This record gives sequence, C-alpha cells and structure tokens, in this order.
Amino acid sequence: MTSYQIFLFLHSWIRWFILVLGLVVIIKSYSGWFGNKPYLKGDNGMSAGFIGLLHLNLLIGLILYFFLSPYVQQAFSDFGAAMRDSYLRFWAVEHIAVNIIAVVVAQIGRARSKRATTDVAKHKTAAIFYTIAMVLLLSRIPWGEAERWFRGL
Repeated sequence: MTSYQIFLFLHSWIRWFILVLGLVVIIKSYSGWFGNKPYLKGDNGMSAGFIGLLHLNLLIGLILYFFLSPYVQQAFSDFGAAMRDSYLRFWAVEHIAVNIIAVVVAQIGRARSKRATTDVAKHKTAAIFYTIAMVLLLSRIPWGEAERWFRGL
C-alpha cells in the first residue's frame, strides 16, 4: 500500500461525506430561509462540519497534487502537452482550480452567515453560498469513471 493509494482512498471517501452533509446543510438552509425558522446550534454545527470536511479534503487533495499524483507529475513534465490532453488537463488544472474555488465560496458563505444579524439572513446566506459551492464540487467529480466512485484500498 503506497502513500498515494492511502491518500487517494481518503480523498475519494471523504467526498461522499461532504456531498451528504452538504446536501443536508443546503436543504436545512433553504428550509430555514423560506420557512422563517430560527438558526439553531445544530445548524451552526452542521455548517462547521461541512466546512471542516471541505478543508480536510482540500488538504489531502493538495498533498496528492503536489507530492503524490502520477497524473500531475506527468502533466508537469510537459505542461503544454498536458493542456492539449483533456484527461491530464482535468487533473492538473480543472479539478484543483474549481475545487479550491468551491471551498473558498463555501468558507465565505460560512463567514457571512455567522455575521448575519437575523436567522433568516443566516439561512439565506448559507443556502446561496453552499449551493454555489456544491454545484462547483459536483462539476469536478469524475462521474464518467465509475471505478473512481467507491475506491477501495
């Protein structure tokens, strides 16, 4: 078992927890926004958990990207050629760039939501920013490669 395989396994499986928790947080945010519900400790805790998992997976992804990924190493060996190869471009540029943007959007949403002065504003801010982040995340999952969905060790 190599470090690459271990980190890739973790990165792949944490994704599912992010997607499930993100979906729950988004649904609760829209429900709170349109239902004029109070923003509870549980809402804050789930939001913090969602952001925490995003940050953890980003850190693991960065370790893969800069130190372990053979795809990125191959792309960096001839970046011009990699940009003409859609598969290498996806892993070397698109996946990391869009996912970093998604984490930043989610983090901004969390910070703005915490600073909002009303419960509805907290829910609304979280709903908007987390939805944008989730759409970005979903756009960079390699859905066409089923073998990557439930990666094992």
